[in-house]
Amino acid sequence: QVQLVESGGGLVQAGGSLRLSCAASGRTFSSYAMGWFRQAPGKERDLVAAINWSGGSTSYADSVKGRFTISRDNAKNTVTLQMNSLKPEDTAVYYCAAGRGFNAVVAGASPNYWGQGTQVTVSS
Repeated sequence: QVQLVESGGGLVQAGGSLRLSCAASGRTFSSYAMGWFRQAPGKERDLVAAINWSGGSTSYADSVKGRFTISRDNAKNTVTLQMNSLKPEDTAVYYCAAGRGFNAVVAGASPNYWGQGTQVTVSS
């Protein structure tokens, strides 16, 4: 069982930055691939970024490449999403998720565990 709690969302102007954090409970955190997903009103929940268990492999949606960076610290059971050069279209609820396989998460398989989500609003 893994419990995930996100923090760091908020309101920011276009061009600004935010750093999202996800704190995980459970002894098996390091065995999971982690992902950040987002869901805007009226849209599906989409994968934004994913990282494998060791942090050695990452994947990003085309819309955020070069602006967002995902990282993890297995000693602290945390995963972060650094978001720079934010755009109004990045406005969404962002969810942290844990899945058993990195390739499966990247390919669209539903993760095993989800956080409650944190709102990110980018004003123009």
